[in-house]
Amino acid sequence: MPFPSAREWLFSAKTFAAAMIALYIGLRLELPRPYWAMATVYIVSNPFVGATRSKALYRALGTMIGAAGAVVIVPPFVESPFLFSVIVALWTGTLLYLSMFDRSARSYVFLLAGYTLPLIALPTVTNPASVFELAITRTEEILLGIIVASIVGSAVFPSRLAPTLIARTDAWFRDAAYYACETLSGHIAGAKISAARQRLAATVNGLELLLSQLTYDHTRPDIIRRARALQGRMQIFLPLISSMADPLIELVAKRGHHPEGLEALLKDVAAWVGSPTPQSEKDIENEREPDALRERINAMRPSVEALANADGLLLSNALWRLGQVIDVWQDIRALRAAILNETSEWRPHFRHWRLGGAERFFDRGMMMFSTAVAVGAIIVASALWIESGWNDGASAVALAAVSCCFFAALDEPAPQLFKFFVATSMSVVLAGLYVFVVLPNVHDFAMLVVIFAVPFLLIGTLTTNPRFSLVTMLVAVNTATFISIQSAYEANFFVFLNSNLAGVAGLLFAFIWTLVTRPFGAELAASRLTRSAWADIVLSASQAEVIEDQRNLYARMLDRLMQLLPRHAATDSHRHPSIESFRDFRVALNALDLRRTRRKLPAELQSSVDDVLDALRRYFELCIARRTRQPVPAELIRDIDATSARVSSRAIAQSQDAIAEKWLRDTLHALVGMRLSLHPPETQAQADTANGAPPRAEPA
Repeated sequence: MPFPSAREWLFSAKTFAAAMIALYIGLRLELPRPYWAMATVYIVSNPFVGATRSKALYRALGTMIGAAGAVVIVPPFVESPFLFSVIVALWTGTLLYLSMFDRSARSYVFLLAGYTLPLIALPTVTNPASVFELAITRTEEILLGIIVASIVGSAVFPSRLAPTLIARTDAWFRDAAYYACETLSGHIAGAKISAARQRLAATVNGLELLLSQLTYDHTRPDIIRRARALQGRMQIFLPLISSMADPLIELVAKRGHHPEGLEALLKDVAAWVGSPTPQSEKDIENEREPDALRERINAMRPSVEALANADGLLLSNALWRLGQVIDVWQDIRALRAAILNETSEWRPHFRHWRLGGAERFFDRGMMMFSTAVAVGAIIVASALWIESGWNDGASAVALAAVSCCFFAALDEPAPQLFKFFVATSMSVVLAGLYVFVVLPNVHDFAMLVVIFAVPFLLIGTLTTNPRFSLVTMLVAVNTATFISIQSAYEANFFVFLNSNLAGVAGLLFAFIWTLVTRPFGAELAASRLTRSAWADIVLSASQAEVIEDQRNLYARMLDRLMQLLPRHAATDSHRHPSIESFRDFRVALNALDLRRTRRKLPAELQSSVDDVLDALRRYFELCIARRTRQPVPAELIRDIDATSARVSSRAIAQSQDAIAEKWLRDTLHALVGMRLSLHPPETQAQADTANGAPPRAEPA
C-alpha cells in the first residue's frame, strides 16, 4: 500500500480539526452527547466541497425527519412492544425503499430518516417521556457536526469536484479508446475487452452521484448541463460501438470480403479515437479528422442496387453505424473540453430521435425483497431483545437496522456487513483502551486533542481510499461514539462492555440474517434484468402495445444495460452474457426502428414487417416463459431474410425517390441489425474451437 499523499494528509488534518472543534463546542454547550458532533464530522466529510455540502444538507434533513418520526411514534405505541417493533421496522423499510428510487445524493435523506428513528426511538422504550429531549439533543449534536464540517471544508484549502469529473472521464476515455479499437478490428471478446466493458459501464453509473453533487460545488448551471450531456453520450457510446462488431465480423472475418478502402478507413477511425483528447475550444474548432472521415464514409456508401447483395447490406449497415460512432465520439471530446475550460459553446453532431429520455430502470421486485429482509431483521432482532429482557438490547437492534439499510441495495450485502462487524469490533477495542488506559490521565482538552491526534489522523488518510474507506470511516465514527466523551470522566467497565457489545451482537445478527435470507449474489439480479430486457423486446415488437414515449423506453433499456454489464464477470467467452445483453438491446431498438419506418412503407411491405415483429414477439415470450434463452427459430430468420429481399427490391425500383429510398434503407438497416443480433456471425475463435484448434491469443 503506497504512503498517503499530501492531499490525503491535508484532508485528514482538516477532518480531525473539524471534529475537535465540534467536540469542543459540544462540551462547552454541555450537550448530553457531544461525541455525536465529533462522529458526524467523520460521516459527512469528503475531500470535495460539493460532496461535503450535499451530504451535510441531506443528513440534516434526514435526521430531523427521523427525529420527528420518533417523537410521533414512541408515546402511543411504546406500551405494545411487538406492535411498536413492527411500526419501527415498517417506517425504516418504507424510507429505505424510497431511497432506492433516487441514485443521486438526495437518497441520503430517505436512508438517514429511515434508520435515525430506531436510533432515537428504541433506547427510549424504558423511559418514553425522554424521547422528545433525546430527539432534540441528537438533532442539535448532529447539526453542530454538520455545520463545523461544512465550514472547515469550505474555508480551508477547498477542493472542487469538477477536476474529479475530468479525471474520471479521462480514465473512461482510455478504456473506451481500447474497446473501440478492438471492436473496429473485429474483436468483441477476451478477458481484457470484457473487463474494459465492465469498467466503462461502472464509470458511467458512478457519474450519477457525482453529477448530483456538482450543484453544491458552485458549478455553473450550463456546465452541469454539459456534464449531464457528456454522461448521456458516454452511455450511448458503449452499445453503439459494439453494434459495429457483428456486421464487420460477418463482412470481413467470415465472408473474407474487404471492400476497397474499408480496412484503411477503420484503421484511421481507430487512430482518431485513440488520439489525445483536445484540451481547448480552439483544438475542437481546428479538428478536421471527423469531417474527413465522414466524407470517406459517404464515398463508400453502397448504391441502392448494391443493397440487393448481402455484402452490400452489411457494408451499408457497418458504415451507418460507423458514422454514428464518429458523431458521438466527437461530441464526447467536445463536451470534455467545454467542461475543462468552463465554456458553454458546444454544437452537437449526434442528433437522434431517441435522445432526451429521462426514465430509469428499477427492479422493484428485488428492491421490495431487499427492503423486506431489512424489515424482517428489525422485527426478529426486536423480538429477541424483548424476550431476553436485555436492557442494552436496543443498541443491538438499532445497529442491525443501520447495517441492513446501508447495504440493502447491494447484490451481495453479507461481505460488507461482515466488514461492518469487524470495524465495529476494532472500534470497541480501541475505545476500551482510551476509556480505561488513556483518558484517566487526561486533564484538559488540549491533552485530549493530542492523544486523539495520532490514531485519528492515520485513520483519516485512509478514508479517501476506496479499498479502506468503509472500514476506516466506521472505525473513526464508532470509536468516537464508543468513547462517549463527556464533560467529566466517568467509566464503568461492565457498563462499557455491556453497552458496546450489544452493538457488536446486533451487527453479528445482521450478518447471519443476511447470509441466510440473501444467499444468492449478482447472478439472480442479472437473470432478472435479462428477463426484463426480453419483456421490453416483446413490448417493442407488439404492434398492439402503444408506447407513449419511445425516448423514455430507450432511456430505461439503456439504463438497465448499464446496470447489467458490471454484474457479469470478465471472461474471454465469445458467447458471454454481456455480449448477449448488447444484442438483446439492439434487437429491441431495431424492433422500434421497424415500427417507426413501417408507417412509411407500402402495404405489402408493412405486412412482411408485421410478420417479422410477430415472430420476434413470440420468440421472446417463449424465452420469458421458460426463464432461459431459447434457440432462435429458423422461421424468424427466414422471415427477416424474406422481408429484407422484398425491401431491397422495392428500394431498387424507387431509387429515384430520395425520401422513399431513405425510409427503405433505414428499414434494411433495422432488419440486418436484428438478424445479426439474433443470429450473430461465427467468430474465428469459435471456428477454431469447433475444428479442435486451440483458441487464438487475444490481441495486446
